Amino acid sequence: MTDLLLHHATLFDSEAGRLVPDAAVHVRDDRVVAAGRADDVPVPADAVRVDLGGGYLLPGLLNLHTHLSISLPGAAGDRVEAMGPHELALYMASGAERTLLAGVTTVRCVAEKSGADFALRAAIEAGEVRGPRVFTAGRALCCTGGHGAGSPDTLECDGADSFRRGVRSQVALGADLVKVMVSGGIAGEHEQISTPQLTDDELAAVISTAHDWGRKVTAHAGPAAVIARAVALGLDCVEHGYQLTPEVAAQMAAAGTALVPTLVVTRCGAFFDELGVPAWMQARSLGAADQHAASYRMALEAGVEVLLGSDMPPFWDFEGTSATVRELEHMAVLGAPAGMTPARALQAATIAPARWLGAEDRVGVVAPGRFADLVLVDEDPTADVAALRTLRWVMKGGRVVRDDSTDLTRRAR
Repeated sequence: MTDLLLHHATLFDSEAGRLVPDAAVHVRDDRVVAAGRADDVPVPADAVRVDLGGGYLLPGLLNLHTHLSISLPGAAGDRVEAMGPHELALYMASGAERTLLAGVTTVRCVAEKSGADFALRAAIEAGEVRGPRVFTAGRALCCTGGHGAGSPDTLECDGADSFRRGVRSQVALGADLVKVMVSGGIAGEHEQISTPQLTDDELAAVISTAHDWGRKVTAHAGPAAVIARAVALGLDCVEHGYQLTPEVAAQMAAAGTALVPTLVVTRCGAFFDELGVPAWMQARSLGAADQHAASYRMALEAGVEVLLGSDMPPFWDFEGTSATVRELEHMAVLGAPAGMTPARALQAATIAPARWLGAEDRVGVVAPGRFADLVLVDEDPTADVAALRTLRWVMKGGRVVRDDSTDLTRRAR
């Protein structure tokens, strides 16, 4: 066994939402043995001591809206769509490693191509590929011609029986959750955000079948009326929620339905330009920004649990930081009038998504028995989440995977 003592740091206690000064963390192999004030953390005499230089130590970030095989309309998306299975696997493996190096130690994939996510998850767990811990929905379920149709990251179904089979097919492959497209979105040329796409029978079939198999359901959903129908049928999570109303937000809060707002997707013109995304999609996306922000604030005011998810690749270099950090900045700034503090935003990136996944006994908090998944930043993230832009060190499962103090390339940036 290898014992490490991480010391000379301030620790963010994600459960309490507060800082622990003069903290230490005892790590043995891949797990945390003890964490707290340094004087309260007993450590074996032969432990290797790691001086963290007075930084701020947090649980590794969780990103709950990830597509490592994303292919939006445009030239870059066309290239991904044209990849064969071997090239796609390598492409996703590269994205997984870059995600981990960006401080995201756990992801929830919510539509990936051709089952490659299951192979990637297995390779990461076997130590053959560096990447975050992966929870995946496999292929998302949609109706014929619905949102995402025509790509191998969706499975087209029609009718309640077909959707039941769709759920079972992804569970049989090893899906941790189920993703369903219940409305139109910003990336569908022949639909609108407000277009409803499933009947109540189809929705009920997805949700009840998934729950029977012990899986939660998250839904790509924009309009309030469609979300209200899905929440009434037991939906566990809403992705985007572009067009909420106070009444539907209150319904979500009462039902315990979470929201992954993905605010960055209506604020990413430069990303779209980089990918060659067509003008019609850019107009629809960027034109939805104000209503999207208002809907997010409605959810906060109603008491809905909000969770971090970028939709953009988590590692993407965007506006001076990663897409994950940029999303968290939007959550903090746009949510401030509705009570979103920096500490609460950090919880939305750590313990809250871990609880949704049922994985709080493994990730999302620095506490005994949890995986030693940790990130270090130079500035106080409870004062401003933009402090995550100073990230300089990442540990996953007790192994340091990024240390800018020994990486001349990163120190030069």
